[in-house]
Amino acid sequence: MAAQCVTKVELTVSCENLLDKDIGSKSDPLCVLLMCSSESQWYEVGRTEKVQNCLSPKFAQKFVIDYYFEIVQKLKFGIYDIDNKTVDLNDDDFLGELECTLGQVVSSKKLTRPLALKNKKPAGKGTITISAEEIKDNRVVNFEVGARKLDNKDFFGKSDPYLEFYRQTESGWQLAHRTEVVNNNLNPSWKPFRIPLQSLCGGDMDKSIKVECYDYDDDGSHDLIGSFETTMKRLQDASRTSPAEFECINSKKKQKKKGYKNSGVVCVKLCQVVKEYTFLDYIMGGCQINFTVAVDFTGSNGDPRSPDSLHYISPQGVNEYLSAIWSVGNVVQDYDSDKMFPAFGFGAQIPPTWQVSHEFPLNFNPTSPFCAGIEGVVEAYRVCLPQVKLYGPTNFSPIINHVACFAKQALQQTTASQYYVLLIITDGVITDMDATRDAIVNASRLPMSIIIVGVGAADFSAMEFLDGDDGHLSSRAGEAALRDIVQFVPFRQFQNAPREALAKSVLAEVPSQLMDFFRTMKLNPPNPSPAPNAAGTP
Repeated sequence: MAAQCVTKVELTVSCENLLDKDIGSKSDPLCVLLMCSSESQWYEVGRTEKVQNCLSPKFAQKFVIDYYFEIVQKLKFGIYDIDNKTVDLNDDDFLGELECTLGQVVSSKKLTRPLALKNKKPAGKGTITISAEEIKDNRVVNFEVGARKLDNKDFFGKSDPYLEFYRQTESGWQLAHRTEVVNNNLNPSWKPFRIPLQSLCGGDMDKSIKVECYDYDDDGSHDLIGSFETTMKRLQDASRTSPAEFECINSKKKQKKKGYKNSGVVCVKLCQVVKEYTFLDYIMGGCQINFTVAVDFTGSNGDPRSPDSLHYISPQGVNEYLSAIWSVGNVVQDYDSDKMFPAFGFGAQIPPTWQVSHEFPLNFNPTSPFCAGIEGVVEAYRVCLPQVKLYGPTNFSPIINHVACFAKQALQQTTASQYYVLLIITDGVITDMDATRDAIVNASRLPMSIIIVGVGAADFSAMEFLDGDDGHLSSRAGEAALRDIVQFVPFRQFQNAPREALAKSVLAEVPSQLMDFFRTMKLNPPNPSPAPNAAGTP
């Protein structure tokens, strides 16, 4: 019996007095949240943004996790000083961590604890504060905001303004959202953004909201341009034809300067409350997840008859390819009603002509490459293996483009009815990197996600590059991916872990990728549950 999820909880993190690891400037901290699985394996849940040059950061990016009353959910918050672009945190300076349980955080509502180093000694005077709140309201607010005639705080050039939105709580103001910085501009327009209604005002349209406008400085000493307080009721008066306008007041300047009027005006052009569908809303509302498997049959895997080969099937009937198919397929198949999975191979010479193919059906039936259930995929792989000659090169783009064709057809429907997940299992370095980048950028505009599992001991640094966690990928023509759709994991990290651990890691991002896509395209579930009145009660 699966544990019953009681509720979703949002965690807000801030730190004080962090260790300073940077010479000539301050640390650039980021918080990573790990959870402990039932098999005592730590796995990553998510990361906040990096805050530049700051020893007492307030992180705007929050963590949302499922809270189970009946399970002890161990959490580990790790703080790192980020000095490079790699996703791996092992090459970043460690600033301290806190281990606790979700129960402790939930029961305290606000938990402040000292940070510890790996040897359990105090991390200087560093502390971490975690605030927890149950998410009861799944409405979000879409904003379009600009400003005009902001004060200039820079000697050279103009101010670099950004906004921070704060929610009023019993213990003071809590950061709900931080916009991007618009460089060198006293009349900025920020990119459209969204804030969960609960994070902004707890769902109370009359509750005070504070907005602060700052001039960004690289050294972390951001100058306050001005601020104002308002409510959702007032913000909702905004429309593109008549924006809601708010004077930014700088109280220090107001006291000093006679005839002070304001430090600029913030214009809210759009403030729209909408219901946000969750992953389960889409699934329960009829969205199907279509799962496709692609297996690497290139020569670098080694002769399948030799025990050294990655394709060698042990006397127990397993190898890394089969383990990856079982692990990921077992989870995904629950979301696919017909349980018929297309399965392909690439990089082999195939009978009868022995031409190299980069997308051949494992069952050798081009008109119907489907296998019945994950068992069918495994069986097709076993039957296919002795019939092909492992060859090369390792080309990913043909199979990505193949699945993208189906995803593109699904886009012709007016609801969120189909989503595609492609699992590529490979032993190594991609030969057609440029064409693969193009294919991924194209696929980022379609309802699909790509999971790459790397088997064997090869250098997978190129795969990390495709997994755009540290910034979006671009095509050869310089076109940026619309969203990050690739998740890469090396199988060797999970060799001794329970079977569920690999699936948990590779599938962790699929729900948010699916939701982001359908929200961006403004597609609702085919059979949505009745939506609450957007502006009224949830």
